[in-house]
Amino acid sequence: MFSSVAHLARANPFNAPHLQLVHDGLSGPRSPPGQPQRSRHLAAAAVEEQYSCEYGSGRFFLLCGVGGIISCGTTHTALVPLDLVKCRMQVDPQKYKGIFNGFSVTLKEDGVRGLAKGWAPTFIGYSMQGLCKFGFYEVFKALYSNMLGEENTYLWRTSLYLAASASAEFFADIALAPMEAAKVRIQTQPGYANTLREAVPKMYKEEGLNAFYKGVAPLWMRQIPYTMMKFACFERTVEALYKFVVPKPRSECSKPEQLVVTFVAGYIAGVFCAIVSHPADSVVSVLNKEKGSTASQVLQRLGFRGVWKGLFARIIMIGTLTALQWFIYDSVKVYFRLPRPPPPEMPASLKKKLGLAE
Repeated sequence: MFSSVAHLARANPFNAPHLQLVHDGLSGPRSPPGQPQRSRHLAAAAVEEQYSCEYGSGRFFLLCGVGGIISCGTTHTALVPLDLVKCRMQVDPQKYKGIFNGFSVTLKEDGVRGLAKGWAPTFIGYSMQGLCKFGFYEVFKALYSNMLGEENTYLWRTSLYLAASASAEFFADIALAPMEAAKVRIQTQPGYANTLREAVPKMYKEEGLNAFYKGVAPLWMRQIPYTMMKFACFERTVEALYKFVVPKPRSECSKPEQLVVTFVAGYIAGVFCAIVSHPADSVVSVLNKEKGSTASQVLQRLGFRGVWKGLFARIIMIGTLTALQWFIYDSVKVYFRLPRPPPPEMPASLKKKLGLAE
């Protein structure tokens, strides 16, 4: 599979659009007459020779998946205390009346160790989700781009980001669902189980496999819009930052400077992610706590105001989470010397059609 994807990805506009435009003489400043032509993209070409693998190769997709494991597994685990309080606010708003009150009540009842409840299913579940989310996103982006062709890929790039991320998240949530169900039981049902080893056998005995996958449909409701916003908003924000904010081209920015842009774009994307996915997140939290309930029943019972409980905590959590995930993911790419194509530019053929070619 990866070998066929690699073959398609070589002609992918996301591979190296800047370099193609320079080759065609359609991008970059021209040198004065009498001087050899120089371009800032020559530096990018030199760096490309030092990549550890080719864009779209099996190794590329595999290492992108590793980057997803590291970025998602570590960040979600680090934010377990905030996630625990947020979940408790959603399932018992009368007791946990706000983020600060939630921390106070949790510390009083469970102590400091209580804030770490659910760390094991969080780490395992979101590591598996990160593997599929980031790894498959790169796969689907290459596949869909090849289906569209170079010009349509550029013109419909936002739709491509949305479709690729939705496809990746579909599989990522199947990998996440069992651990998410266990995590919510541990965090929101006092006395049910304190560890993953206690929770899993107990859940299986009570409800069978349904206990682990009954929340997958609400997860899709929460995570697919979240991930679509996460990737599409991030990609377009990066593009806008380099175009309107950063005072020099990406190819002239150092690696640390590029990672700062990644972090800022990730945080902006994270705020929107939290808003669009919060109602479904509230349903998932309540559904995984209760036996025999359906998503429609929970939604009806919570009502419009109920599904927005804990939004402020989620914005803080998801904004920080998304920014850190993109920062770590991009840092992993730098560490492994993976191809990191610049934001896409208009293909040479489309420039000629529009009369923009020199």
